[in-house]
Amino acid sequence: MDQGDGNSKISSVYINNTHGMDDDDFYDRNLALFEEEMDTRPKVSSLLNRLANYTNLTQGAKEHEEAESIGEKKKASKSPQMGTFMGVYLPCLQNIFGVILFLRLTWVVGSAGVLQGLCIVFICCCCTMLTAISMSAIATNGVVPAGGAYFMISRSLGPEFGGAVGLCFYLGTTFAGAMYILGAIEILLMYIAPKAAIFESKHPEGEGAAMLNNMRVYGSICLLLMSLLVFVGVKYVNKLASIFLACVIVSIVSIYVGALVSAFRPPRFPVCMLGNRTIMYPSHSSLLRYTRSRFFFFFCFIRLACAVEKTTYLWKRFCQGTELNASCDEYFNSNNFSKIEAIPGLASGIISENLWSAYLSKGDVVEKGSLHSSLVSHPASTHQPYVFADITTSFTLLVGIFFPSVTGIMAGSNRSGDLKDAQRSIPIGTILAILTTSIVYLSSVVLFGACIDGVVLRDKFGDSVKGNLVVGTLAWPTPWVIVIGSFFSTCGAGLQSLTGAPRLLQAIAKDNIIPFLRVFGHGKANGEPTWAMLLTALIAELGILIASLDLVAPILTMFFLMCYLFVNLACALQTLLRSPNWRPRFSYYHWTLSFLGMTICLALMFISSWYYAIVAMVIASMIYKYIEYHGAEKEWGDGIRGLSLSAARYALLRLEEGPPHTKNWRPQVLVLLKLDEDAHVKSPRLLTFASQLKAGKGLTIVGTVVSGNFLQSYGEALAAEQTLKHLMDKERVKGFYQCIVAQKPREGISHMIQSSGLGGMKPNTVVMGWPHAWRQSEDPQAWKTFINTVRVTTAAHLALLVPKNISLFPSNSEPCTEGYIDVWWIVHDGGMLMLLPFLLRQHKVWRKCGMRIFTVAQMEDNSIQMKKDLATFLYHLRIEAEVEVVEMHDSDISAYTYERTLMMEQRSQMLRQMRLSKSDREREAQLVKDRNSMLRLTSIGSDDDDDTDGGERDRPAIQMTWTKEKTSQYRATHSGCSTPEGFRDMLSIRPDHSNVRRMHTAVKLNEVIVNKSHDARLVLLNMPGPPKNTDGDENYMEFLEVLTEGLERVLLVRGGGSEVITIYS
Repeated sequence: MDQGDGNSKISSVYINNTHGMDDDDFYDRNLALFEEEMDTRPKVSSLLNRLANYTNLTQGAKEHEEAESIGEKKKASKSPQMGTFMGVYLPCLQNIFGVILFLRLTWVVGSAGVLQGLCIVFICCCCTMLTAISMSAIATNGVVPAGGAYFMISRSLGPEFGGAVGLCFYLGTTFAGAMYILGAIEILLMYIAPKAAIFESKHPEGEGAAMLNNMRVYGSICLLLMSLLVFVGVKYVNKLASIFLACVIVSIVSIYVGALVSAFRPPRFPVCMLGNRTIMYPSHSSLLRYTRSRFFFFFCFIRLACAVEKTTYLWKRFCQGTELNASCDEYFNSNNFSKIEAIPGLASGIISENLWSAYLSKGDVVEKGSLHSSLVSHPASTHQPYVFADITTSFTLLVGIFFPSVTGIMAGSNRSGDLKDAQRSIPIGTILAILTTSIVYLSSVVLFGACIDGVVLRDKFGDSVKGNLVVGTLAWPTPWVIVIGSFFSTCGAGLQSLTGAPRLLQAIAKDNIIPFLRVFGHGKANGEPTWAMLLTALIAELGILIASLDLVAPILTMFFLMCYLFVNLACALQTLLRSPNWRPRFSYYHWTLSFLGMTICLALMFISSWYYAIVAMVIASMIYKYIEYHGAEKEWGDGIRGLSLSAARYALLRLEEGPPHTKNWRPQVLVLLKLDEDAHVKSPRLLTFASQLKAGKGLTIVGTVVSGNFLQSYGEALAAEQTLKHLMDKERVKGFYQCIVAQKPREGISHMIQSSGLGGMKPNTVVMGWPHAWRQSEDPQAWKTFINTVRVTTAAHLALLVPKNISLFPSNSEPCTEGYIDVWWIVHDGGMLMLLPFLLRQHKVWRKCGMRIFTVAQMEDNSIQMKKDLATFLYHLRIEAEVEVVEMHDSDISAYTYERTLMMEQRSQMLRQMRLSKSDREREAQLVKDRNSMLRLTSIGSDDDDDTDGGERDRPAIQMTWTKEKTSQYRATHSGCSTPEGFRDMLSIRPDHSNVRRMHTAVKLNEVIVNKSHDARLVLLNMPGPPKNTDGDENYMEFLEVLTEGLERVLLVRGGGSEVITIYS
């Protein structure tokens, strides 16, 4: 790079030497050719240097793209050093293993059986494995800033999906914290300190409610303590994480060791059975009242007889008194007590009994099918000491309860900012963690079914085994290993959830995509999310108040499944769309795997709880729509935008296959607007009318032309586009805006009509304003541009709508409460006149207006038959309207018509022959202004807001511009001027016969229309075509003026030559 130093003479010729020496770091001598663009196109070395200094930003603090673009200097930070094992594998293990493994997996196996239990575990693990593969592909597709799953989803699917799924993930994490706390309290009150219960019930029916109240009280206290710990010091939570993980690993190892030991020396946990029904082990206070614990099972062997002098605890529970001759339960009398072992052992073959499902309804007694029983159908009373099912079990319910035990796979991606090589560590660590946990779960299902008796497995709370935790009975060397280990592991998992959820909410809030969450982006000076922590604690308290682990688990199942579903959707979309930026390092993925994972997630949602699934989808949809309408606009290069592009391309290519059928025709509108010198729209009511016509649907393109050269007027064009955009937002018009820079307005309009749209989505209808005060204009280009646009739309076979007196048209806030829309159907040009009133009446402004259709009958026509035919035609078109046929009798051309034609031609000829000077034209224009109080033309092809036709009603006076008296006066006052030769013969000219006939038609039609439709809210009228000879352009404008004279609101309609309405279905 310093080769130029060897020849300073040459370098000084081409480069300012002093400048080059001063800015050598910025403008390299070897890159002098590119130095003028160095500010927008930096050197490769500068770019690579910035990328090398890239550090993972906290998601939501600032967009990392923006931070780079403005060149902010990053604070020197310690480079992340965590590897795959410590950074991803162990955190995933800790988050996946949880409360369900210790408290509910044995019950799931007992209810579903080993085979269906394996099926449940396998489906759930497949779901998370496929999701992990998709997540790995997304995580390795570029640098993942700290923020994990939310960042990946939002940047892949856009802010709407990102916000919706991010909040679902947040709610799932928050409810997971509540579930872990409930699990810890259940372990505390059921297995560690039963005497700590505050609420107790004297009756068996109230025991469940009392237990729920205890869970609520202790759960709320535990939530408060955990929230305070998280609020005060997150570093302590992170330090305790390794201790909690050790508890989980020790507990799992003790289960495996216990299963192996049971093959040789099964632990002794006898279960008392009456017939084939399981007997509940009595509470401590009950045993003290009757007999010691060791005598309880002694009486399971002996059928009570008269020789027994003292009755037992069981006698009182089944009989009506303590006497030996008291009446007892019939099932009690008919069956004997027996004792079975809760843990027969791995070599006992008990797995054959546990292979099949044994689902129970709420209130059913847990029974052992292999034992003999008399009076099987005899109902059991809740006062009797049986082990009852507390809820109705089914395959779908168990799926919803078990699924939370496989969640937590996002733990590694959430720590992406702390990893040395996130793109390598996240896939390997996450997939290995899922494989490890899947093997543990699948083997646990088999071990539980092979070692533990079925009645004990179905005993959710261990009532039949002295109140022990069921999985603890299998543990070695003592059940307390599992009890203590599971308690601390659930407490740790709860702390992790309460730590992660507020930070996730803070990231969403700082992204500023959901306005009402902005307050939760603030926190303490060190960045701790104070307000987010408060909201998280309140939402978790809702889960605590539910108080049942079995009811909270399906809720967070829904939210996690929703999150996983969209991770798979993101990966599948990116793969199928083949985005150029989709280049993940992780290559072991395929869109079919992502689609399969998405399908499994959706199926599991409805399998576990269809109503919870619907609620979760409704919540996500509401958040999506809220962000779409009120959220901040973000452009993250997401896959949904790519999907929209692909769908648009596919649809446009399909539309290209042929012209639309008449039944599918709808107005695709191009609205031509004119801007003034201050870039303000002169006739915004044109866009209002277009919005009423479209009723918010279909294609609308709003265009304008800026005069000038594109290179010099580019900024002006951008400003014009912004003006159009703001007006469209104000009028709530969904569509596109386009600005063309051209030397001449008529050329720009022609180019716009030719080039607007794409493929089958090209405009088929042009809306432009009427050039008011065109006679008074000192520049004839105004009305010439209008006529040229009419010719261009005709040549392009487009329909044309010209609202006259547009400033008098109603706004969207001024609905018409009564009146008629009158259609004057003079010639048929595709049915536009029939279709337009129907479309207008779909809008609230015109909805209450009736519709009248007038047609014109000549002398040779049968007007009565025409009326019948027209009514039948409208009936088949399914259009309700009043029908009237107006007869126009042949009449001689009136002197008024002849005079107007003569004056029209006189004026045209004089303007051509005299070639008036600028001052004469100004004087001529001023005379007309004074006499008719008309406004000056200020637009090309559009109206002013304040333009009215108030002065046009005195049409004869307006036309009397050049008369004999005025000509004489002009000659007297300008006797010294040089007058063109042809002016002397002007008064002797005779009007052209064809012009007289056209004027006659205009005058007669105007008389009929004004007579019939003077009170109409809107008059629709066929617009005659312009003359083929351009010399008659001014006469054409005069004909249109005469035709619409005296009408308040007129819509001139010119069809595009194709049928737009049909009677066929």
